[in-house]
Amino acid sequence: MKKLWALLFLLLPALAQVEVPFWHSMDGPAGRLLADFAQEFAAKDGRYRVLPQYVGGYRDGETKLVAALRSGTAPVLFQAEISFFPRLVAEGRALALDPYLNLDRALLEDLFEPAWNYGLLEGKRYGLPLNTSTPVLFYNLDAFRAKGLKAPRNWKEFEEAAKALSSRQAKGFIFVTDPQAWLFEAMVTSRGGNLVKDGKPNLTSKEALEALEMLDRLNRAGALSARSMAEATFAQLDFVRTKGMMVMASIANWPAAENFSFAFTLGVAPVPREPGGKVPMGGAQLVVLKGASEAQVRGALEFWKYLMEPRNVARWVEASYYVPVRKSAIPLLEGFYRENPFRKVAFEQIAHAQERPKEPQFTAWASLLAEALERSLKGGVPPRKALEEAQRKAEVIR
Repeated sequence: MKKLWALLFLLLPALAQVEVPFWHSMDGPAGRLLADFAQEFAAKDGRYRVLPQYVGGYRDGETKLVAALRSGTAPVLFQAEISFFPRLVAEGRALALDPYLNLDRALLEDLFEPAWNYGLLEGKRYGLPLNTSTPVLFYNLDAFRAKGLKAPRNWKEFEEAAKALSSRQAKGFIFVTDPQAWLFEAMVTSRGGNLVKDGKPNLTSKEALEALEMLDRLNRAGALSARSMAEATFAQLDFVRTKGMMVMASIANWPAAENFSFAFTLGVAPVPREPGGKVPMGGAQLVVLKGASEAQVRGALEFWKYLMEPRNVARWVEASYYVPVRKSAIPLLEGFYRENPFRKVAFEQIAHAQERPKEPQFTAWASLLAEALERSLKGGVPPRKALEEAQRKAEVIR
């Protein structure tokens, strides 16, 4: 009997662990590392057991979450893509975390402001940073050297390079019309513009028109390959097989790209910018959903603090290539960046990063913009007309 009681005593901590279901959109090395983090955290802090679950890409995860919220089966912790994050807050699904957070000043000062500030809405904190990215320009370094070209610093140099690199066999630039128009947004913000102005859609701005007209010129010159997000795999293959010489994508696409066998040296450069131009941040915020118990909320926050330990931030960057969100992680990444200096491009670009619009309707506006881009570049609709149509439709959405 004594042995039985001793065994039960040993099992009590495990039985008492608070479970924290966590839905995320990280596959590959980043997803495996999240699973490792959860196991390590459970071993370190026996009170909580985080249960990571991959729910597909961002759009798939959002669809599943909306269904789960209706059925009452939502997780405690959710990785919300940063353009979807404001919608969760506006619909009253995200929990305000201020009453639960009591962070050391040293930690707050160590976090990079663009990533940390994005979690604030209407003066309250609803999001916590995990994965922060910026778009970058991937390019065929061998082709650039053969033509005597350097990575373009501004859009004039970019357009000239795209035309110079084009041939019967290859396009100078592959452009992906992603459903959130993030890559096109980078072409706008890097010119000093924005897709939202005074809380309203600003899809016909001078900078937006300049960006689409540039893409249209490249298209008509035979220097552009336009792909939808559904064709993203084909875009990757075109680039790897030297059918396209430049492509814009998130720095976080790099680990997946390494699964391919490149027949050339891969170059990575910042997004071309005009003076004063910015690049939009990408990535996601961790959100605690309403309905979680007090213990689950505290478990989710303790897990986030574990993720934010400098050593773990460095491990995360090495697995995912995302931008480090803590300054103290930088010295731990010196070897990683030294091994391939191109890896540091996205981090260095943070100095010119800005938050994406936080209006809850922005995802719908961006989707209309993506459709307009496709109609223009694939359907031949003039750039101004395509943008004006998207603007009219966006203005109706409230």
